[in-house]
Amino acid sequence: MATIKEIKEQLQNITEINHPQLKMFELDKRVGVQKLVKQWHRENEKRQQLVESFEKMSIYENKMRKEGFQFIAGVDEVGRGPLAGPVVASAVILPESCYIPGLNDSKKLSEAKREELYEQIQQQAVAVGVGILTASEIDQWNIYEATKKAMLQGIQQLNVKPDFLLVDAMKLDLPIEQLSIIKGDATSISIAAASIVAKVTRDRLMKQYAKKYPQYGFQRNMGYGTSEHIEALQAEGPCELHRKTFAPIKTFFQ
Repeated sequence: MATIKEIKEQLQNITEINHPQLKMFELDKRVGVQKLVKQWHRENEKRQQLVESFEKMSIYENKMRKEGFQFIAGVDEVGRGPLAGPVVASAVILPESCYIPGLNDSKKLSEAKREELYEQIQQQAVAVGVGILTASEIDQWNIYEATKKAMLQGIQQLNVKPDFLLVDAMKLDLPIEQLSIIKGDATSISIAAASIVAKVTRDRLMKQYAKKYPQYGFQRNMGYGTSEHIEALQAEGPCELHRKTFAPIKTFFQ
């Protein structure tokens, strides 16, 4: 008879609910074995939920492939609302065979999960592009136009030309067929992947900026208008990373 330790190791290799070994373990009356079996079922249920979520979020990509499109890029941005730092956009083309469980709107994920998914996206994607517009460029163009320009940059950075775009809530002036999807980062795997790449890229930049301007706490607030950030602005005034056209920063320049 297998020991509980051996059964634990064997269960780690079982992925099918009708696997004969699993059925055999379910009949084992040892308390330790029954705990392991229950744990396997809980984890299997989570795996199934991830699969179902991924399939549900692949509807747009699957539809476009059926219509003959091959390189479908999801496009999203991060950083429209902060008082400081750039707006960052990303474009991501995922392969048809891709499976990255847990893909979702980057705002719904922990930092650790975003970092983990970022690495998986980089490994599995057909192509990844990133566009970055600085605070001064945001002031020059306005945040809406700067966001579009960052998205265009991200698409241009792709080393494979997309033949279709899935864009989160924006319409881009490009000669490429596209679909604008409201809350696309929660309903499309490609847009979700782009949102994660953009978020991780921007957060890493803000942490680097925090070393140069530690007084603003950028490593914690990522440039958003937290009470800590506002208090630092009042005490120190703005730096070159602040968006001069955003309230309350623009009051410093009146």
